[in-house]
Amino acid sequence: MNTKHFESIIELARTKNFNRAAENLYMSQPSLTYQINSIEQEIGFRLFDRSGKGAMLTPAGEQFVATIRDMNTQLKRAIEQGQNFSTRYRDNIRIGMSVRSAIYYLPEIINLFHEEEPSVSITPIFDYHDHIEPFLAGETDILFAIRDSIRHLPDIRIHDFYDSHLYLVCNRNDPLAERKLICKEDLKGRTLMIGGGSPGPLKKLQQEIIQDPEVSYFNSNDHDTSLTFVATGTAVVISPGLLNDHNPQFAWIPYDTEQTISCVLCTHASDKRTTMNRLLELMIDTYSKKTDH
Repeated sequence: MNTKHFESIIELARTKNFNRAAENLYMSQPSLTYQINSIEQEIGFRLFDRSGKGAMLTPAGEQFVATIRDMNTQLKRAIEQGQNFSTRYRDNIRIGMSVRSAIYYLPEIINLFHEEEPSVSITPIFDYHDHIEPFLAGETDILFAIRDSIRHLPDIRIHDFYDSHLYLVCNRNDPLAERKLICKEDLKGRTLMIGGGSPGPLKKLQQEIIQDPEVSYFNSNDHDTSLTFVATGTAVVISPGLLNDHNPQFAWIPYDTEQTISCVLCTHASDKRTTMNRLLELMIDTYSKKTDH
């Protein structure tokens, strides 16, 4: 079944008449009848009840037409978008990441890149649960990742990107928000959110802090859950700078530690595009000039 078949079914359902539908579709009535009969044989059920009064949808046909009408609309929209894209761009580079803040300066990088390569599109693709699998499946061209999570991946090139420092995150109204640097002593009497899939260096620091009996802690499922409690002013969290979305509700103060999280960009070993290499250069160079990550 193809898009022309969709159009035939939808038009016959609208007109309820083979002759009128065939005329609107610019085909003969026998051809339309043969087409509908062939479709019904293919799918295994009747779409229309024929009579001297015309063609009426069966109950199964009504449900089927409602579905393919939506599919047909989406397909037309996809074709239009593809046509618009093809007239403007000759290539597309897809960047996979789990959260937007991981490459917070990507808009700046895109603008710099488009000054040099206006016919190459850059498409961010976000997968909050597993952004590595789409990369392995070839659905993305560049993967932002934490180094420790990609050591096992085959056939890739790994590019050093930046080391993400660790920060104490607190409510903007918290007295700690005025500090320039946070140390373990500042957390006495506080509740620290921990867990939530923390990378190795962060887990190590969390464990060091909660060894102090004057620091209480609460397990969190994820970063957003932690920030919800931070927003209430009842807790604080230590987080890598790669998660900083610059929300003015929160203060991010550097934590006094040498622990960092190594962030990298991965590309497929077979991808030798010069435009890809230039984009990587711009990304790495832009972040080498930034200090707030």
